[in-house]
Amino acid sequence: MTPVLVYGAYGHTGRFVVAELRKRGFEPVLSGRDAARLPGGRPAPVDDPAALDRAFDGVAAVINCAGPFAATARPVAEAAIRAGVPYVDVAAEIEANLDTFELTADTAVVPAMAFFGGLADLLATAAMAGWPAADEVHVAYGLSGWHPTPGTLAAGRVSRERRDGRRVRYAGGRLEYRDDALPTLEWTFPEPLGARPVLGEFSMADIVTIPRHLKVRDVTSYLTVDAAEGLAAAAGRDSAETFVVEVVVRAGEEERRIVARGEDIYAVSAPLAVEAVERILTGRVRANGVAAAGELFDAADFLRALAPHITVEQR
Repeated sequence: MTPVLVYGAYGHTGRFVVAELRKRGFEPVLSGRDAARLPGGRPAPVDDPAALDRAFDGVAAVINCAGPFAATARPVAEAAIRAGVPYVDVAAEIEANLDTFELTADTAVVPAMAFFGGLADLLATAAMAGWPAADEVHVAYGLSGWHPTPGTLAAGRVSRERRDGRRVRYAGGRLEYRDDALPTLEWTFPEPLGARPVLGEFSMADIVTIPRHLKVRDVTSYLTVDAAEGLAAAAGRDSAETFVVEVVVRAGEEERRIVARGEDIYAVSAPLAVEAVERILTGRVRANGVAAAGELFDAADFLRALAPHITVEQR
């Protein structure tokens, strides 16, 4: 079996990734910062390059599931680059993704290969097929709720600290940092959700991944108010949410829509990350080096491969 190291293997998303690797016939190699939670695994602190190098010896690829990614993404990716193996992470932190995109590598390095980031990037890329550019990309997240993990909450705190409490958006071809409140509006999702109040400019990793390789002026994300309130309440993860993600791309008067549906935003990050690793290891890539999901893979084919975890409909 092909060994794939999972850094943060004992975390909520990490456990899904380990299970998905086993399901596909890979050999998961368990790693992370906490040796007590890795009996028989390969513990390695992120501030110990030599320990990371030892942990990565002999593996074919690395999937990083350990947040906050502000602390783990760069050192773990750099260790994978030293080992000459592909690196994939599930980071939703905008700043951590920007850090990773600054790296240089001879093998594939793919940040944000998860529900927030990679999925919308693939959807937008598939929707824009044949277009050289677009004026706007809108990503609307319709969640039945959001019961965050402790890791999600910690990552959010780190991101807010890194941007001094400001919010961020991508408009006019660049990132903007703002102090004003998020706008509230209504988005009409496909059934069964229908019209729902959403927070506009609720920026996620999409505003970094999409404009990295698609020529687009504005990228705007939206989140249902119910989900945002669940995130703010932070009552703990006691159930899985269902989701509808609608991506709208506009160029002049022309508009295209594509919709993804599924359940459990943490669980679906596993097939996204593992599918990415499988495609990299089997040579089904369009480029090499540091890249976003839609930049590296055939987006439409990748999305089809996610069924039944995620179903996609282009409208």
